[in-house]
Amino acid sequence: MTDPIADMLSRIRNATAARHTRVDVPASNLKVEIARILEGEGYIHGYKLVTSPTERGFERKVIRITLKYGPRGERVISGIERVSTPGRRVYCEREGVPVVLGGLGTSILTTSRGVMTGRDAAKVGVGGEVLCNIW
Repeated sequence: MTDPIADMLSRIRNATAARHTRVDVPASNLKVEIARILEGEGYIHGYKLVTSPTERGFERKVIRITLKYGPRGERVISGIERVSTPGRRVYCEREGVPVVLGGLGTSILTTSRGVMTGRDAAKVGVGGEVLCNIW
């Protein structure tokens, strides 16, 4: 797998399209931070790190993400896209932090002060690499 962040976003996108209640994603520190932001922004119910056995008897850490739906079963996450890829990095300065759907969506950035939303990065006055957009 060359892009683990895109894999995580695809798993979330596919699970919400299939109306699953949860999805497991292989764990990394960056993915945990993205899940933390998704929970803080209200796109998911929650997440937790669990160890999952493999078929060879080893254990691997996974992030178990509990997905969120509206009162009539409508999806909370209507779209999620990867912006910066390993082959094409996308950076923004502190004045050019992207706004998703006129402020209705959220962009997730990795900055010198950690992983944060575009709104928080603009408030703090830092730029960074734009990981993904979600709406």
